[in-house]
Formats: sequence, structure tokens, C-alpha cells
Amino acid sequence: MSEELKTIKELADELGVSKQAIQYHIKSLTNKNRQTNDKGVTVLSAIEQEFIRGKVDKQTNKNKTNEPTKKRQTDKRKEPNINQYLLNEIEEVKKNRDKQLAVKDKQIENKDIQIAQMQNLLDQQQRLALQDKKLLEEYKAENDNLKALNMPSQDTKEVQNEVEEATEPLRKWWQIWK
Repeated sequence: MSEELKTIKELADELGVSKQAIQYHIKSLTNKNRQTNDKGVTVLSAIEQEFIRGKVDKQTNKNKTNEPTKKRQTDKRKEPNINQYLLNEIEEVKKNRDKQLAVKDKQIENKDIQIAQMQNLLDQQQRLALQDKKLLEEYKAENDNLKALNMPSQDTKEVQNEVEEATEPLRKWWQIWK
């Protein structure tokens, strides 16, 4: 294991506290995906270790009121590391936010293009529907004209019926089945 990354158990052994105490302090870190080693065990970065050391030292300082001043001075030096950790977390959140905004901007741009295409297709569909309607009206008018030309008048129908009757030979009743 590299010196920079330590497991929860290694850090707990180093600080002389339980693993549960370390996990309690991990909860106060920002919620992000924790790194794991090749065995799948959670590991802590150097900044996270310093942050947890600071928290553990503060708790032990409350329990031990007769600490030497040298120990208190080292705690003060650890304080900027905690601030550095928080600053690093803020920077990481900003980078993630910027990435997400870039993705969202690209998605919005794609949606705008899709909307423009849909509007164009709708416009084309409406134009085609109007053309179809005009063609149907033209065909209907042409059909009506043809019907008017083909329709015989009442007088011509009567004449045709008379001509048909006159041309038909008379048959006798026994010739009906022929």
C-alpha cells in the first residue's frame, strides 16, 4: 500500500482509535465515491487522513485538558490542511458542475436542433395536406364535369328504350327457354 493512501483500519491503528470512530469522521467528509484498493477495501487520501487526524486530535484534546503547548501548536498547523482539503473539495465540485453544465448545454443545443427539424417537418406536412386538398377539389370538379357529359337526358332515355323494344323480336311462349 502506498504511503499516501491508507485503509480505515490502518489509520485507526495509527491513531489508536476504533474503525467505527474513523467511519464516523468519514461521514463528515463530503459525499463522493471513495477510492478502493485492488482488494476493494476503502482507502483514504492524505488530505482525508489529515482531516480525520484533526478531528480525532480535537476529540482527544477535549478528553485530555493537560496537553503540552507543543501538541496544541501542531494542531494549529494541521488546521490549514483541513482548509486545504475543503478547498480541494470545492474545486472538484466546481469542475464537476462545469462538466455537467457543458453536457446540459450540449443537450439543450441538440433539443433546439430537433425542435427546428420537427417544425420544418410539420410545415412540410401542412403544405402537402393543402396540395392534396386542392388536387381532390380539382378531381372532384373534373369528375362532376365528366358525369354531366355522360349522363343522358330524360328524353334520350325514353327514345333508347323505345328503340330497344322495337328491335327485339317477338317470341312465343315455347321459345322462352331458348
